[in-house]
Amino acid sequence: MKLDYIGVRGHALEWVNSYLLNIFQAVYINGVLSDKAILKCGVPQGSILGPLLCFIYINDLANVADYATTRMYADDTNTTFTAKNILELQHHMNVDLQYLQNWLTANGLTLNVLIKGLFEATTILHDEIHASV
Repeated sequence: MKLDYIGVRGHALEWVNSYLLNIFQAVYINGVLSDKAILKCGVPQGSILGPLLCFIYINDLANVADYATTRMYADDTNTTFTAKNILELQHHMNVDLQYLQNWLTANGLTLNVLIKGLFEATTILHDEIHASV
């Protein structure tokens, strides 16, 4: 669906779909190779197309927030909120985090948050509160 949205159609779309179907992988741990298992989501590790397909998959994440500034690099995303007071900040964060949850659900993803790392920085500058998530 996202590939179609960015203009990948016809034979090119069929080729990408065939590339992602029936992929098996195994792991090698302590000298023992596991049985092969079908990859149900994602792309093969170390593949040439993996980073590009990941970027296409998550690229619209930056457009989800109404209040936050979203910065993305590789597989890392940071959102920064600015508000006049703590209540406004709380409102902005709650609204955008709900939008984020909706986007994650629609894309079959979950949020992995370490509570201690949730707020990297909170500063007050020129009577505005800035918080990074």
